[in-house]
Amino acid sequence: MRKRLAALLSILVAVVLTLAACSGGGSKSEDGGKGGVKSEKSENVLNLASTSDIPTMDSSLATDQVSFFTFNQTLEGLYVLDKDDKPVPGVAKEDPKKSEDGKTWTIKLRDNAKWSNGDPVTAHDFVYAWQRTVDPDTAAEYAYMFENIENAKDITAGKKKPEELGVKAVDDQTLEIKLVKDVPWMQSLFAFGSFMPQNEKFVEKQGKKFGTTADATLSNGPFQLEQWKTEDNWKLVPNKEYWDKDKVKLKEVNYKVVKETQTALNMYQTGKLDSVVLDPQNVNKYKDKKDFSTELNSSNYFFRINNTKNKDLRKAFAKSIDKDEYVKSLLNNGSVVSDKLMVKDFVKDEDGKDYIDGVKSPLNYDKEEAKKLLEKAKKATGKDKFNIELLTYDADESKKAAEFVKEQVEKNLPGVTLKIKQQPFKQKLDLESKGDYDIAFAGWGPDYPDSTTFLDLFKKNSPHNQTGYSNAEYDKALEEANSDEMLKDENSAKRTKLLQDAETKFLDSASIGPLYQQGVARLRQPYVKNWQPHKFGGDYSLKEVEIAGAK
Repeated sequence: MRKRLAALLSILVAVVLTLAACSGGGSKSEDGGKGGVKSEKSENVLNLASTSDIPTMDSSLATDQVSFFTFNQTLEGLYVLDKDDKPVPGVAKEDPKKSEDGKTWTIKLRDNAKWSNGDPVTAHDFVYAWQRTVDPDTAAEYAYMFENIENAKDITAGKKKPEELGVKAVDDQTLEIKLVKDVPWMQSLFAFGSFMPQNEKFVEKQGKKFGTTADATLSNGPFQLEQWKTEDNWKLVPNKEYWDKDKVKLKEVNYKVVKETQTALNMYQTGKLDSVVLDPQNVNKYKDKKDFSTELNSSNYFFRINNTKNKDLRKAFAKSIDKDEYVKSLLNNGSVVSDKLMVKDFVKDEDGKDYIDGVKSPLNYDKEEAKKLLEKAKKATGKDKFNIELLTYDADESKKAAEFVKEQVEKNLPGVTLKIKQQPFKQKLDLESKGDYDIAFAGWGPDYPDSTTFLDLFKKNSPHNQTGYSNAEYDKALEEANSDEMLKDENSAKRTKLLQDAETKFLDSASIGPLYQQGVARLRQPYVKNWQPHKFGGDYSLKEVEIAGAK
């Protein structure tokens, strides 16, 4: 997520996101009837393209997609996600031993887990990292992720000291964690990038340089960062000290910053890339190729709508955009229309039905109803015309998307004028945080496998609630859903209904205008094997990836 991961795990507009596997040296070329691109490699070298550089390798400070991608390869937490997105032991050697009330977890660590400098990975590394993250002096945006650990909320509020966090090293290989609640997704959350260990001696020696260069970075995962040239490239090589190194097949992974999708496609066509994400205009051209595929991920895109705007006007805007046409003409990549906050195919209820089937939304496309709502807004405000500013990112594709929305809104809502305001990523976030916007394009990817990873965004005190939405009943419902009683297995159906009703209530406020659930269309050569995607957390793992036929 994801995600600033979380949301920042979703900040890149879908049509410009490029995560591509590409060929290295020592390749054998063939003309496979696909324009002469290579179909075989003889080295276990994988090159990937990213649309942006790594902002930080400090797991306490990271909030973006690219950093979490990289953590998934270079760091390992207590648990990792398997191919089915289930948490399995990482640095931990077994599942937690839980107290009778489920709130005290004792976790045994492997005695052969090591850092890339040869130091052992110990329980103290987790205690240090987590205390550092919740320390107000660190100013970690993701400190709120620790709120289910005892005292974390009071520590981030400055009411208690970091040393009072509910985690301690019983000994080098034993970690004790005291939780506020025994939530079912906690073990999965311990696989998330913010919960990675840190080597105290190394971090303190690096000081402010920690996580800013390859030399100022330490790894305990399958790979380590060997080279990092800002805004250009970075290289991963196997961590020879990694406890499970026999499963690591790749000799190296090279990332190149490639911002233009057409540039990446040209490289693919000439055999320099093994996989590439396609932009909309190229999907139809390549959709019948054998190396073409689409997939639907768990990120949802929507418009944040400032609650200072009239409610009927907010609803009119949300209902005035032909989302089906948006998905077909602007994305054309497997994305699907969304009228809700939560995504499909992510959470199932106790009967195996999709969670979102129980959510009702009034925010579907209906231009006639939108006009009626606009008339109500005009009467309520005494205005015949509305000038609305649409805040979005500064990429070319963002402008195309915004122009489509402008055309739809001004056509379907007579008297409404939409002005497009493009801003660099950081400036856009700053404006949203200050509430200095009318409508803003946004997105979110989940951090853990529960609907609250989306719904918690819009609690009154959430750091991601920049809409101004505040509803005591909504907050109460989310608090009740995570109560000890409601988290019991026998209350699963009640909890699901409670959360579905809460989302329905939120959507009726039109604090967001849902747009689409993200899909990805790509070309990928078949020799890239064992690619392991994830629906939440770090998006993918390269631990067992290999190049077929590698010597």
